[in-house]
Amino acid sequence: MDSLKFLVKGSSPDPYQVTFTKNDKNISAYCTCSAGVSGQYCKHRFGILAGSATDVISDNIDDISKVAAWLPGSDIEEAWVEVKRLEYDADRIKTQLTRAKKNLAKAMRD
Repeated sequence: MDSLKFLVKGSSPDPYQVTFTKNDKNISAYCTCSAGVSGQYCKHRFGILAGSATDVISDNIDDISKVAAWLPGSDIEEAWVEVKRLEYDADRIKTQLTRAKKNLAKAMRD
């Protein structure tokens, strides 16, 4: 089993610890923030999974790319791809909605 740990800056004065473990095709991720402890969406785990070093304060930033390298063929790959696809769709829809609101506001002035 492989394990990588990161310290990340969060809302607490003390940094959170984010731990990724890989056992064959299984990837698990834990964070000591309140969301992570309760098993909810945690921006610290998702950020590292996305390859972001933002808020990582430990000296192993290069290990973030190792986490990404674990994804292909893993048990979480399909769910991760779905999240990324939906985030892309949400950004596209948000842009379209903003444009439609501007058009509506303009039409209401005319």
